[in-house]
Amino acid sequence: MPTTITDVVARDIRFPTSSARDGSDAMNPDPDYSAAYVVLRTDHPAGLEGHGLTFTIGRGNEVCVAAIRALAPLVRGRTLESLTGDMGAFWRMVAGDSQFRWIGPEKGVVHLATAAIVNAVWDLYAKAEGKPLWKLLVDLPVEVLVDAIDFRYITDALTPEEALDMLRRRVATRADREAEIRRDGFPAYTTSAGWLGYPDNKVRHRCREAVADGWTYVKMKVGVDAAADERRAALIREEIGPDRVLMMDANQCWDVGTAIDRVRALARFRPRWIEEPTSPDDILGHAAIARAVVPVAVATGEHVHNRVMFKQLCQANAIGVCQPDVARLGGVNEMLAVLLLAAKFGIPVCPHAGGVGLCEYEQHMSIFDYIAVSASLEGRVLEYVAHLHEHFLDPVVVRRGRYAAPQRAGFSITMRPESCAAYEFPDGDFWRAQRAGAAFTG
Repeated sequence: MPTTITDVVARDIRFPTSSARDGSDAMNPDPDYSAAYVVLRTDHPAGLEGHGLTFTIGRGNEVCVAAIRALAPLVRGRTLESLTGDMGAFWRMVAGDSQFRWIGPEKGVVHLATAAIVNAVWDLYAKAEGKPLWKLLVDLPVEVLVDAIDFRYITDALTPEEALDMLRRRVATRADREAEIRRDGFPAYTTSAGWLGYPDNKVRHRCREAVADGWTYVKMKVGVDAAADERRAALIREEIGPDRVLMMDANQCWDVGTAIDRVRALARFRPRWIEEPTSPDDILGHAAIARAVVPVAVATGEHVHNRVMFKQLCQANAIGVCQPDVARLGGVNEMLAVLLLAAKFGIPVCPHAGGVGLCEYEQHMSIFDYIAVSASLEGRVLEYVAHLHEHFLDPVVVRRGRYAAPQRAGFSITMRPESCAAYEFPDGDFWRAQRAGAAFTG
């Protein structure tokens, strides 16, 4: 029997991370990690649901929720099989609505909502097949994967024929890499030691914890104050030692000239990369910075809207590390395009995962990339932040700096009902307690 999507529920879920400055950086000093969260309800006899989200940092999350509700009629009443039978057509339907394109196209709030809905359909698909999302993607015929991609605007860099050839070349050895990932996990780095709003003593403590827990890659936030950046970099390098890898993230706060000067000043601490050194929209600015700060690599992607921008970043030699976000791009379909673009240009993919649910999402994409696309772990390491995983039914598992491959069916993004009830804004138990000045006991 076909499975019909009977309802699309969108919820505004917010967590008070600003209270401890978790997630703080040069541009976002007080983020409340939030999710515009969507549930696809179905008539499946086992009660299967598809779950998805897009990530925000508090105010404005309600706008993403409104956009999800506006897109909901595109999938409400459709059967899962009618969508999965042609995932490319499904994506173009959601991302290419002729009237919604006027307020995009393929960027901004509507594209964030697209990601939430598209990823919810993939979650439902994986659950119906009884597989974790990464395994569903690995097992799909390469022709189906390529058909899921919209190649408009990128064929000057990557054609469907090239994509098919790239994927076919990896098929014979995929089983070996899958066995390796199941055994060893996927390499990770931690951002949780270096949030900009942490005092020095907390940074030092977090670095010592990271070293004790086996982390070999640590990222710090920079950008507001040059002297403070150098002091904190010296502190972190002292704590993690000379052999562990340090990365830096400016979160878009510099113009091009300032970025070059600041990265050159920080180069003595041997950062592997400088992340988001300037506006994510400035392709040529990234290219200028990349030329000027060698051997420090330029990394970007968490605020890159779509595959077209990633195409240009690759073509312009503007990035040495590609950091797509499956909740900002138009979901899994567009992520597939970016993974293939990066592989063609020889750029390692290290997805952005610094937000609620993003570690849960991106582990699937990194594992799939290694098994089926890049076939390499060189330069590839996935971001990890330590908070909010307890709100998910299938939270990430990280041991000694490596993600364990998810085994549960789906996209690992289903939130616990009690967490949704407590943190739904503005009337969840936590937020009502906040307004009343009372302690939250949930």
